[in-house]
Amino acid sequence: MFRAMKIHQGITTYLGLGGNLGDPLAAFCRTRQKLSAHPAIRDCRSSPLYQTPPVGGPADQPDYLNAVLMLKTDLAAVELLTLCLTLEQAEGRERKERWGVRTLDIDLLLFGEQQITESNLEVPHPRLMERQFVLLPLVALNPALQHPVSGVSMQRQLDKLPQVENIKLLQLNW
Repeated sequence: MFRAMKIHQGITTYLGLGGNLGDPLAAFCRTRQKLSAHPAIRDCRSSPLYQTPPVGGPADQPDYLNAVLMLKTDLAAVELLTLCLTLEQAEGRERKERWGVRTLDIDLLLFGEQQITESNLEVPHPRLMERQFVLLPLVALNPALQHPVSGVSMQRQLDKLPQVENIKLLQLNW
């Protein structure tokens, strides 16, 4: 007799990574490794790595490295956010000023098809559709992705944004 097994697929989640202090690529790699090792996370995949000029914040910041991770998780969104904040702190993240320099920034971009509005978390990320430095790696990772609320294709939105100069594709695989 066969028993039906319930296979839990997890929620497909997208995390934006950014950093411009220290060695952001090393911080990204350690973060991906720690996320992949978490018992409630699986299928962690990385977008290409981009170098982008800073957007907002203090003048004279160094360029950022940006990437997106796609993963499946059994964690609740708030639990994943807490984990991401812990990973940022482990990489020396200090929150001194908004959009200031940082060793590692992890943004919860999408959490399945869910729309979440809480005091410390808004998903989809409220500035997701405005940021070429997020949409480029997101579309590279999943070209068919659509915004879960508006239904707009991420590729279409990326094509509509004004081109930002000095964005460089650094590595396809890292």
